[in-house]
Amino acid sequence: MFLFIGFGVVLACVFGSFIASGGAIGPLLASMPFELITILGAAIGSFVMANSLVDLKHIPAGIKQVLKGPRFARADYIDLLNLLFQLLKSMHAKGYMAIESHVEEPENSTIFTSFPKIKSDEQTRDLVCDYLRLIGMNVDDPVQFEEAISRELKKNIQEEMHLPHALQTLSDALPALGIVAAVLGVIKTMASISKPPVILGEMIAGALVGTFLGVLLAYGVVAPIAARLGGIVGEDACYHRIIRSVLVAHLQGSAPQISIEIGRKDIPSHCMPRFQELENAMTSSTATA
Repeated sequence: MFLFIGFGVVLACVFGSFIASGGAIGPLLASMPFELITILGAAIGSFVMANSLVDLKHIPAGIKQVLKGPRFARADYIDLLNLLFQLLKSMHAKGYMAIESHVEEPENSTIFTSFPKIKSDEQTRDLVCDYLRLIGMNVDDPVQFEEAISRELKKNIQEEMHLPHALQTLSDALPALGIVAAVLGVIKTMASISKPPVILGEMIAGALVGTFLGVLLAYGVVAPIAARLGGIVGEDACYHRIIRSVLVAHLQGSAPQISIEIGRKDIPSHCMPRFQELENAMTSSTATA
């Protein structure tokens, strides 16, 4: 929603001020289709050359992320902490064997079934199960454990950030591609140097449209989208870091309730539930179980 509002403000201010100041919109509109074909065609071609097929397949998902915003909301953080509490509480009381079946077969787990969004999220589900399995394999050194899970989280965010970085690189290239289009227009104008000044003036104006569009697309469209997507990826990464915080606290000897509270404090402020809100959710879930 805000993406379209911002884009509308950009167009309204740029073109509105141009028209209001007495600018002739005719030459701009007449040249724009051809300049856009040159700039966007070159941009798409260079983007394809610079990225692998795997990266290009992530573009639809990236566009969806920009339009929908972060994947995880306040309720999702509560569910994740609640799930971890149920698992840690069972393991604290009866040992790893009490949760082994849940970890090995989360699809059939009664605990995971209580949190369907986590159960269907393969990345989150596997992250929880893989590192609980490590604990079950007697990896009980908090420093070693934290280093292992941190490496995976770092790898994941680097992969997720590839598309925002690629878009930012494209944004940096667009002004230069606009100059390419402008130079082609100047070449066309110089080839018609014998024509009257009125015609030459329109041709020069048309050539400058390329530079204008390159800069506008770079800093008014692509760069904001790249920044927004990068922000969403960074915020979504906080969700998985909660798993690290809780499990490391558990290995350091904290009780399940303390481990969960440590994880709660790592949640971004606008999504962080209050202590009593989380406590009520965990109590309700325990009573239901």
